[in-house]
Amino acid sequence: MVRVTGETSIRSAATGVWTRREETAFYVSSVMLPAEIFASAIRNHWAIENKNHWVRDVTLAEDASRIRVNPGIMARLRSQALNIARANGAENIANAMWAAALDPTIALSYRGM
Repeated sequence: MVRVTGETSIRSAATGVWTRREETAFYVSSVMLPAEIFASAIRNHWAIENKNHWVRDVTLAEDASRIRVNPGIMARLRSQALNIARANGAENIANAMWAAALDPTIALSYRGM
């Protein structure tokens, strides 16, 4: 059993006041490993969530999508857009998408297209 405690701060949009929140997560493992290896594995898991799923939800508005017929096709296109932008060195996906929307030659100049 692995226990991870994390602390986050949440800002109230109405008052602007930050409140501290502590969360505890439990992970079950069938092997005994040093804490550093578990910590690395957990960080890598959340890196995928933060770099892929969160970007797709927020920057590409995937959760707001109204596509009901074959939504997997658009999900694959969004993933492909992220992969191409990252392969071409984009650090901030929102800025990269904005720049490509303003100047289509940017998107056409990406390697891998």
